[in-house]
Amino acid sequence: MNEYINLNDENIDNEHICCAIGDPKHQIGVDKKKEWIKSKLKDGHVFRKLNARGKIFIEYEPIETAWVPINGKNYEYIYCLWVAGSFKGKGIAKELLEYAIEDAKNKKMSGICTLVSEKKKPFLGEKKFFEHFGFKVVDSIKDYELLALQFDESETPKFNDSAREMKIDNKDFTIYYSNECPYVEYEVKELSDYAKEKGIKLNFIKIDSLEKAKNAPCIINNWANFYKGEFISNTILNANAFEKLLK
Repeated sequence: MNEYINLNDENIDNEHICCAIGDPKHQIGVDKKKEWIKSKLKDGHVFRKLNARGKIFIEYEPIETAWVPINGKNYEYIYCLWVAGSFKGKGIAKELLEYAIEDAKNKKMSGICTLVSEKKKPFLGEKKFFEHFGFKVVDSIKDYELLALQFDESETPKFNDSAREMKIDNKDFTIYYSNECPYVEYEVKELSDYAKEKGIKLNFIKIDSLEKAKNAPCIINNWANFYKGEFISNTILNANAFEKLLK
């Protein structure tokens, strides 16, 4: 039987948070991610992971306080469900999702939702996996889709108007990011150093509050790339990837 751990104020300092496990260069990002989780626990934030050394976890919280430009009432929002490597194909993702669904029902929520895409994109869940559990598309922006599993007849969550155009006024290469992801801090520094060395204009805009998250111009908050005012991807870039993209 699989053993799981939910992070809390007592154990979070001694537990790994899965994503950037075992990579020293991301330690600053891991520390900032932990601080972000600590600040969100009071909101009902849940980070549940397999008690093993690997990338196996689910992370969710009430939509009202979730750092996403989505409006809704009495829904849980799943930030991430990730099962990687040798742990795939063992029913762990199913167990994690079923826990979140049951948890939402026990809390008398109206449903649970998450972000996916028509074609697989980095850091997003598999649409077909969620559909197997009864999730359905309730809103979309381009090929990004909001899936929801309803428990009652209440109104489903929707993307905020601020995010629908996926555009900004600034024409320079601009990256929106937040500490929701432990990978971003290292890449922000790497890209900043690269841009300075090459004399490239590169803007970073950090989403560091619920208000900024709810009014973001893009539906991806942990990392969103804009160029010439248009959203181009949610791929986290290192210096090499950025150089190739510019070419």
